[in-house]
Amino acid sequence: MSALIEVERLGKFYGKFQALADIDLTIEQGEVVVILGPSGSGKSTLIRCINLLEVYQHGHIRFAGERVEPGPRLAAVRSEVGMVFQNFNLYPHLSVIDNVALAPVRVRGLSRIDARKRANVLLERVGMAGHANKYPTQLSGGQQQRVAIARTMAMEPRAILFDEPTSALDPEMVGEVLDVMQTLARSGVTMVVVTHEMGFARQVADRVIFMESGRIVEQNAPEPFFNAPQEPRTQAFLRAILPH
Repeated sequence: MSALIEVERLGKFYGKFQALADIDLTIEQGEVVVILGPSGSGKSTLIRCINLLEVYQHGHIRFAGERVEPGPRLAAVRSEVGMVFQNFNLYPHLSVIDNVALAPVRVRGLSRIDARKRANVLLERVGMAGHANKYPTQLSGGQQQRVAIARTMAMEPRAILFDEPTSALDPEMVGEVLDVMQTLARSGVTMVVVTHEMGFARQVADRVIFMESGRIVEQNAPEPFFNAPQEPRTQAFLRAILPH
């Protein structure tokens, strides 16, 4: 594998508050990385910096060797980095299939016919083919999130960032979204997932990262991370959230 995402000494401030402090992180092509940590630890801020949805003040980020920074190349880099948000962010005035087909037409230059063909294939993959002509308001939260994942996949990105994709869902809908994400992980796409779903982290991640106070405290493969954490703060976090 080769490095796809490189983060070097990343620093991010909101006014005088330091949200990220000297983050160093390398993510390999095809790797599935899960980021855990308490609320306010900087997890979402970190992944939003990767595609510059949040502007950082210090350090560097590279995607496929190219600097992620404001400028004429930013749109091209962003087209290779998909993002799935916790609140779906579907266009309410567009049907499901048009939500999925829009970006490939606008950004990739696909014909509308080809984009809709691709959208139909992806909706089938996420179990939403029967809902192609519905509108977001006619769908459950879990269904909307599956459409959002299909929309991201339609751009054929090299990496997908997931910002707490199940946190806005009712408990009974979480499983259907995690199933889609697990299937996607097996396809070889690079994934960076901010989540509180410990089962997903155990079963799917290649590496688990624990953050607190804007810093990476510990990172490891799932088995040693969950069964033998080294840092006291990681141990305390896992004790608090995992059943005995």
